Amino acid sequence: MAISGTLQAFLRESKVKYAAMKHAVVYTAQEIAAAQHVPGRQLAKCVLVKTDRGPCLAVLPAIHLIDLKKLKTILRAKTLTISKEADIKALFPDVEVGAMSLFGNLYGVPVVVDRVLGESADIVCNAGSHTDTIKMRYQDFARLVKPKVGAFGKHISGRPEGKRAAGKPRLRRGKPARRPNATKRQHRKPSRRR
Repeated sequence: MAISGTLQAFLRESKVKYAAMKHAVVYTAQEIAAAQHVPGRQLAKCVLVKTDRGPCLAVLPAIHLIDLKKLKTILRAKTLTISKEADIKALFPDVEVGAMSLFGNLYGVPVVVDRVLGESADIVCNAGSHTDTIKMRYQDFARLVKPKVGAFGKHISGRPEGKRAAGKPRLRRGKPARRPNATKRQHRKPSRRR
């Protein structure tokens, strides 16, 4: 399967620049990022969720997981669960399950995006199959989809973005790291024997 015909037609009509890319068959967002040689924070993944207010497509960087409690609050939903494959097939009939693009608006599904994704100038996302992706400017995506924006992702490591792991020394540029117990080397003048 190639890029979704619905998506291709929409991007062509919108006169948006994008690059279509192919890769080996992979299924997870981390595998796609590796196959396309892009950082995980630039690869956008989507997760279909079901709420009491209807379905919604949650979009976030590949290196993030959804904080369901935060997403529920952003969507003002009483209930929120991850959708099943049958729900995906019903709402996105022309794409492979798990390879939906970020354009839920094409299928009547509202989109909510984690604000961290907007920090990337360009994003890469699935294009309807497990072998096709597209790369485009984040601003073009936001202009075309008009998603709700909020903070609902958490880094897969469990720590906030930009924080270093505990116990890891901070490297300073330009100066060598000092060892706390290093002794100073004593310089002696060479002795002259007569």
